[in-house]
Amino acid sequence: MNKDIRRTFFLFVIVAIAATVQIFGQTAAPAPVATPAAVHFSTEEELMSDVKVGPCKNEERLEAVKAMFKRLGAKDEDIKVEKIDKAQNVIVTKKGKTDEIVVIGGHYDKVDAGCGIVDNWTGIVILAHLYRTISAMTPNKTFVFVAFDREELGLVGSRDMAKAIPKDSRAKYCSMVNLDSFGLGYPFVLQNASNPKLIKVAKELGETLKVPVSVAEIPGASSDSASFNNIDIPAITLSALSAKWPEIMHQSKDKIEAVIPGSVRVGYNFGLRFIAKMEEAGCADFK
Repeated sequence: MNKDIRRTFFLFVIVAIAATVQIFGQTAAPAPVATPAAVHFSTEEELMSDVKVGPCKNEERLEAVKAMFKRLGAKDEDIKVEKIDKAQNVIVTKKGKTDEIVVIGGHYDKVDAGCGIVDNWTGIVILAHLYRTISAMTPNKTFVFVAFDREELGLVGSRDMAKAIPKDSRAKYCSMVNLDSFGLGYPFVLQNASNPKLIKVAKELGETLKVPVSVAEIPGASSDSASFNNIDIPAITLSALSAKWPEIMHQSKDKIEAVIPGSVRVGYNFGLRFIAKMEEAGCADFK
């Protein structure tokens, strides 16, 4: 692995984290650090601008996801809609120096109740903004950004994608980072859908950043990371929840009014730094 590329990627992420204070509702001025003009680190205002326009109707979400990726820099020819059975996953790839792959995903569908802003338009916004940031970099690994369909109906989109990966190709899939439900608190890891080694990375990263990271099981809950763990591709689900999540998720209260803007910003920053860890690691480190 090219260490210079790894250091450059890591430096960019350090700047992103340093540019904002890790406290909800407070944003510090960007640090005066020189970075390539093409690399863009999303602000709280930019993130929330996209969170606020999340469609309340499932049938409008596919096109909204495609439009957001395009607005954030993806070309029409780079935005693929992969239909497997009844699911339509949106896939945008940032090619790296090698064919080692990290999948970054989140589901764009919602349950009938509410507008599905916390669960999971926030995750989709963070996913697309991470794409914009990383697409201007030169990573060693290839990053595949996926907006999954039909997670709420049984992880359908992620399960179909995972099953479609040939067994003899799985070794080059290093890890999968799933972004599911932000805006209620500090980073949270869904233990029952996450690889233990990746959980350890998340906890250590929280200590480094001095950001509280909770790890817990939610009985009966799952998320798209489980589809990849089931085929031995190490995966983790990152969220940003609080004790009030049962009052909001899958309820009529899941609307923009429930979202804490600083929580979304911290989720983006934490996700970017976590992905830097995936870039630095060897492909087999978490298997």
